[in-house]
Amino acid sequence: MTDTTTVLAELERYCDAVPRVGGARAEEFGPLTLFVQEGTGWPYYARPALGGPAGTAADVRRVRARQRELGLRETFEWLDGTAPWLRAAAEAAGLEVHAYPLMVLEPSAAPLPAHPRTRLLTPDDPLLRAAVTVPELAFADPGTRVGGAGPVELAEAVADPEARTRRERVAEMVASGRTVVAATARDGVVLCSGQYNPVGDVGEVVGVGTLPSARRQGLAVAVTAALVARARALGARTVFLSASDEDVARVYARVGFRRVGTASALVAQPPG
Repeated sequence: MTDTTTVLAELERYCDAVPRVGGARAEEFGPLTLFVQEGTGWPYYARPALGGPAGTAADVRRVRARQRELGLRETFEWLDGTAPWLRAAAEAAGLEVHAYPLMVLEPSAAPLPAHPRTRLLTPDDPLLRAAVTVPELAFADPGTRVGGAGPVELAEAVADPEARTRRERVAEMVASGRTVVAATARDGVVLCSGQYNPVGDVGEVVGVGTLPSARRQGLAVAVTAALVARARALGARTVFLSASDEDVARVYARVGFRRVGTASALVAQPPG
């Protein structure tokens, strides 16, 4: 694998670029940058300024005050390996820090056979609305165990007007090439879906979620493998993701992802 320091620097540049590509406004606070979405779109976060100095809890508090002023969630994201100072600063500022395994696709990983029910979705695909909704149900019931939410709960969630808004947003991203959506469906019901977001030749696999009642069937592996295949077809040099826990990390390892040394991706939110 490429030297870990080089990989982390590459991922750091990607994480700084994604909000800018997504239309966010960058507000600089010394060692931190707050990304503010302009108009409709995904809400973003604060993160270390690219190439900036180490900061303190006071810097975190300044950004939190600005987030409250703007009515934003007080969310920070960073790579622990490139900004080791931020965890202590965030905790001292009253934030609860959650660490997640950061994983990069091994360049030598062999492609997995395509799953017969897994495919990429177009902007006008009738399954797209359900595909952007399934991860919401999955993340509401985290882990890898079989859960209760199934087709009935999915149908109810898809009927929510917010699902239409998410679908329109993702459809625009698919059309513009900012994201790729893959889904596994059976009898017209989406059981698992996820996205791949490229910026140049680096991209992140995000939002892979399985309908809780359909877990333990290898569907997350199938969707991730389809996204990886598309990433490679697009010329990706580096593909990475963050796993929600160690059990999920083992699922991604089956596709060829490996931990980047001891690095973690961190997300900080106010306690409770």
